[in-house]
Amino acid sequence: MTFAPKPGCPMCSIAQAASMTPQNTPSTPVFSLSQVPQPEILWRDDNFTAYLEKNNPVSSKGHIIILFNLHVPSIYSLSSSDLPLLVQVQRRAQQLLHILQRPSSSQSPDPYHTNSPIVTSPLTSTLPFHIGFITPPFKDSKIPVTDHLHAHAYIGTPDLAGWWRKTAYSYLGWYAIDDLIAEIRETTSNNRVKSGYPNRGPAPIDMVPDAGSRSGRPDGIETTEQSLAFDDVENLCSAINSCGSYYK
Repeated sequence: MTFAPKPGCPMCSIAQAASMTPQNTPSTPVFSLSQVPQPEILWRDDNFTAYLEKNNPVSSKGHIIILFNLHVPSIYSLSSSDLPLLVQVQRRAQQLLHILQRPSSSQSPDPYHTNSPIVTSPLTSTLPFHIGFITPPFKDSKIPVTDHLHAHAYIGTPDLAGWWRKTAYSYLGWYAIDDLIAEIRETTSNNRVKSGYPNRGPAPIDMVPDAGSRSGRPDGIETTEQSLAFDDVENLCSAINSCGSYYK
């Protein structure tokens, strides 16, 4: 299944513009459309683009959005083979929030630390970080993109949101990424303990990003679906730029 860029999608525009910069860098891309705001890119790799939400942050302590570079419409487009991608989102978001939380950080993460290897801490955490997705019919009224999958990561409480916007970040609309990872794993493994429960210690399975990503039949035939992950940045750029004319 392919997920080509969608004309007019703000997230596709951000991903397409970020693809013009070297990967794994926090540099801000130059947009071809002047009316499109230029977000501060904190991280970009083959699969994701992370930027600091400055216009409408939900938290005064920091709000980051990590979007899929491809136009993936929803979490229901993901399969167990995409578990490593979700773990990567969770850990990259955690790393960026750590940097935002540093007292020495005035505006944005230090690019020298942003380029450091991704953290490998367990998914379960007592830190005041919230990483997850807003699920329909709810949406962030200030960032109303519902058909391009992106994760929200913020520190503390959504203190900058009004009561209606807070609904999307409550138990009604919020799907924590660690719970999503655990529930997908339950379909392919014997893991029956959700990673997001704070009243348990770190489980060994939390340290294995690929856990539960493969499936098969009793006769040894593997039935794992193809992952959305890009292993080659050139393939990614080709996919993103396939509709590049829409953004010019």
